[in-house]
Amino acid sequence: MPTLPSGYAPSAEGTSGERGEVARVLLDSTVLIDALRGRPAADQVAALRRRGVEPWVCAISVEEVWRGLLPGDEAPARRLFNSLRPAPLGVVEGVRAGTWRREFARQGVTLHQADCPVAAAAVGVDASLATANVDDFPMPELVVEYWSTGA
Repeated sequence: MPTLPSGYAPSAEGTSGERGEVARVLLDSTVLIDALRGRPAADQVAALRRRGVEPWVCAISVEEVWRGLLPGDEAPARRLFNSLRPAPLGVVEGVRAGTWRREFARQGVTLHQADCPVAAAAVGVDASLATANVDDFPMPELVVEYWSTGA
């Protein structure tokens, strides 16, 4: 497992935000793909609700997964997506994502366009973000959980 910077969580424990509600985790496309392939993430995703963690998804991650599906994979993917709460993507999230990209660019750091709205969606619902790509999410407001990809 890589060395994680401050603010990063090493496991899929989820966080509870200031709202005092159930812990929430937004699943990035790396986690969703592994879950659909029956890799270890599948068990981790299935265990979230048993542990009191509410799983969320962003439309951008759905699109990233969907575009790579084979026709026979669509039904299981739809079942997985329908089992997750959709995180809103609106003006607030767009402004937050654009602000991050602009501020990091000023520091010489390029953030991927798709990653910023995913991160903004997680922050917007007070969720941590589960991903294998922790380095893609350096935003200080975001708690990132490292979920390794399995072969």
